[in-house]
Amino acid sequence: MVRSLWTAATGMNAQQTNVDTIANNLANVNTVGYKTQVAQFKSLLYQTLQTATTTANGDPKPTSSQVGLGVRNSSINSIFTQGSFLASNGDASFAIEGEGFFAIQGSDGNTYYTRNGDFTWATNGRNGGLILTNQDGLPVLSTTGRTITLNNNYVTSRITITNDGTICYPDANNNPQSLNMTIGMYQFNNPGGLVRKGSTLWETSPASGEALNEATNRNLTRSKMVQGYLEGSNVQVADEMVNLIIAQRAYEMNSKAITTTDEMMQTANNLKR
Repeated sequence: MVRSLWTAATGMNAQQTNVDTIANNLANVNTVGYKTQVAQFKSLLYQTLQTATTTANGDPKPTSSQVGLGVRNSSINSIFTQGSFLASNGDASFAIEGEGFFAIQGSDGNTYYTRNGDFTWATNGRNGGLILTNQDGLPVLSTTGRTITLNNNYVTSRITITNDGTICYPDANNNPQSLNMTIGMYQFNNPGGLVRKGSTLWETSPASGEALNEATNRNLTRSKMVQGYLEGSNVQVADEMVNLIIAQRAYEMNSKAITTTDEMMQTANNLKR
């Protein structure tokens, strides 16, 4: 009977993690570039009560007797489906149509990746001029892995971006001309292996593989960049509410198993009376 107490307790712990994951999805339903997460489960060890032997008549038993010891969370997977496009009034707002990621230089000097294209042109500190950054002030990188900087002669509201990320500025005849700088877009063999670093940033890992530069890798299907839009969260509220109800019911059932086991133990203890 005690075994069932611990087994049901593992179920409650696993469903609590499931509810935490769903709550995080719902909390980020309006977060630009957020990708929904799904909790996965796996069974714990099985205890063998009786191995495959023979019956009293000498006939072999086809199966052994094993009892499970509960469940645990095996992983929390990110789902990288395309989010809906949201119109934005920002001059440096970009949405990616495809599988690409923007590259961001972190404060520690490492490169991180994001689908959040809510950028802004900021002053470049002591060096003067302008630099393209995300909302946290971290520089956006080009296809060559460098920060995207302009001098003070440019008006940010007149800067345009082509579908491949090329930065353009109008000439005297108001025709957009390339500034020989392109916003970098990168892909991964296994995006699910990326490690979340917060603020919709991801870091590469051995599971994700190295970042593949779309500008130099001809085997990739190029992503398209759309100026004036942002990619919204891909969280499906209706699905998350259904999953929340299922997780709640599973939690209640495991709680009921603990209550039932406690009542059975109490009955056994009262047999001597």
